[in-house]
This record gives sequence, structure tokens and C-alpha cells, in this order.
Amino acid sequence: MPAIPRFHLAITVNDLAAAREFYAGVLGCSVGRESERWMDFDFFGHQVTIHLVADGAEAVATISVDGKDIPVRHFGVILVWDAWQILSRRLEQAGVAFLIAPGIRFRNQPGEQATFFIQDPSENCLEFK
Repeated sequence: MPAIPRFHLAITVNDLAAAREFYAGVLGCSVGRESERWMDFDFFGHQVTIHLVADGAEAVATISVDGKDIPVRHFGVILVWDAWQILSRRLEQAGVAFLIAPGIRFRNQPGEQATFFIQDPSENCLEFK
């Protein structure tokens, strides 16, 4: 089976140290290359780069997901069931606030999935399925 291509995503943050603590400390992502204004992470086999900006991220549009407003601009990863459960428990134990708590969407329907949404310290929205 051919290797699955890795994605690269660059996002803005307003506090590099808080972002490092969140991605490396809370989510457990390893740190790659870094400078005074940006940092790479191994985000579950993919590359996420954070860039420090003075004014923070611009406002973004939202959509309703399970009755909650979620930024249209978000990213995430699709995990195997055991990894999803381990991560959701890890985040609960770390006291991370969920935009949408871990749960099953579309139960007994096509597209049934476990999902949750969180934000990093710069309010970038992440979805884990």
C-alpha cells in the first residue's frame, strides 16, 4: 500500500510559549524546527507550523455544529478509536475546555463518528474524529 501523503498547515498564534505548552505538553506533539517567531510540530504524523503574530488571528465565520458555533476555519485529525479515546481522556484530565465534548455524532446513520472540538491558546479550532 502506498504511503499516505502528509499534510502541512500553518496557523497564527498570539503566544508562542502557550502554543508550545498546548501542542507539545497537552496534545503530546513533538517539536521540530523552531525559531523565535515560529515552530513546527509533528501533529499525529502531519506537520503543523505555528507563526507568532502581534495582533492575533483575525475574526472568522462560524457554522453550527450540534447547536454550537464552530469556526469554519479549523483543522484536525482522524484517529483510530483507541487513540481517540486516549486523547479525549488526556484532555479531560488536563482540564481542557471542549467546544463540543467527546461524543458520537450521526449514531446509526451513514457517517457515524466520534468527535470533539477544542481550541488552542490562540483560539485556533481543532477537531478530532
